[in-house]
Amino acid sequence: MSANATTRYADLPDLHPPATPFESGVLAVPEGHALYWEQCGNPDGLPVVFLHGGPGAGTSPTYRRFFDSKRHRAVLFDQRGCGRSTPRASLDANTTWDLVDDIDRLRRHLGIERWLVVGGSWGSTLALAYGQTFPDHCLGFVLRGIFLFRAIEVDWFLSGMGTIFPEAHAAFLGFLPADERATPLHSYYRRLCDPAPSIHGPAAVAWSRYEEACSRLVPRLTEGSPEACLPLARMEAHYMIHAGFLEEGQLLRDLPRIRHLPATLVEGRYDIVCPPRTAWDLHQAWPCSRLVMVPDAGHAAMEPGIRRGMIEALNAMTP
Repeated sequence: MSANATTRYADLPDLHPPATPFESGVLAVPEGHALYWEQCGNPDGLPVVFLHGGPGAGTSPTYRRFFDSKRHRAVLFDQRGCGRSTPRASLDANTTWDLVDDIDRLRRHLGIERWLVVGGSWGSTLALAYGQTFPDHCLGFVLRGIFLFRAIEVDWFLSGMGTIFPEAHAAFLGFLPADERATPLHSYYRRLCDPAPSIHGPAAVAWSRYEEACSRLVPRLTEGSPEACLPLARMEAHYMIHAGFLEEGQLLRDLPRIRHLPATLVEGRYDIVCPPRTAWDLHQAWPCSRLVMVPDAGHAAMEPGIRRGMIEALNAMTP
């Protein structure tokens, strides 16, 4: 999320007041990565870890405002290669399981035994992968815009969104030469991994523009710089081309490992990026989960109904 987005959301009354971290730092993790992290709220409050979307989107000060400064000890961090973590936009040792291990390293670094896991979009994927790996360190889950990284969901992103946003999809494909449009993921990935800014920069903008155009109930025209778009576009393509580093259907298959834990799933009825059917499938497999279908929202975290649903879910999950 850009600085302009942070400013735009500064006065929303349904978010908690802006918060300043009481602690921040950089955690060195294997393979040369260093992760920016911060804590805000009440040091003695309920521990909560926030997993941002993308992959590659990074955190924003606005995300702190999901958390009640009196009740929550909120931990936010930038995953490998994005935000304030370094090296920037690096795909080296950047897999789902590297990120899962990073989350638990951060938990141990901060001396937290168990925490509530919060994530949206790709963050919901990562939250489920983390929980299924370390269930004993999870108190429960608040998830938004559910994405399970099944092949049908990746295919929907690459082509199905054009059913609703044909002009955006046409521009997404139109960026590529005609003979490469049948394989957009591989064609974009090759460009996004090219070291030359003249190659990866325009591809990053085109990829990010496509996703942004499909993310809201009422689309708006925004565009980041090539440098700002690169981590998100490069990492999304990287994870998609590797099927999320997951076996097909793995997160539903391994759900019994966390099925005893409470979960609230917040989903926009008109989420085009992560269609509601995925949230429904997860809810059906998770008997103790609660599905909140927001009737007037798309995918983005700051859609009015989504942000209200997230805050209400967090309040309900807090003792």
